[in-house]
Amino acid sequence: MAEYLVCSEDEIADGGRKVVACGEREIGIFRVKGALHAWHNMCPHRQGPICQGRIYPQVIEPVDEKQEVRTLQYNEDNMHVACPWHGWEFNLETGRNAGPAKYRLHRAELAIREGQVYVVL
Repeated sequence: MAEYLVCSEDEIADGGRKVVACGEREIGIFRVKGALHAWHNMCPHRQGPICQGRIYPQVIEPVDEKQEVRTLQYNEDNMHVACPWHGWEFNLETGRNAGPAKYRLHRAELAIREGQVYVVL
């Protein structure tokens, strides 16, 4: 396995990210609720650069008694990233797609030693 030093542990603020090249692969490292999560920068839908997409809370569409959606709400406990190519959304902690469960991000392993973050591939 190869290890790539990417940054110091405190370089990525909560809600932030860093996208790095590790050999021939790109990895996005996100800090959510204080924890670091790393994903390969490839959307499972059409291989778009998912880690460079917009980060925002999960969108909730409340349905009224007529089974209609009149407004949008946001769940601040679940942060998502949306692929810049087609808008597919994924949970930043689990990598799960907001729609079909068969689509999920591919996790990259992280190692943290002496305050430094490494991607292990």
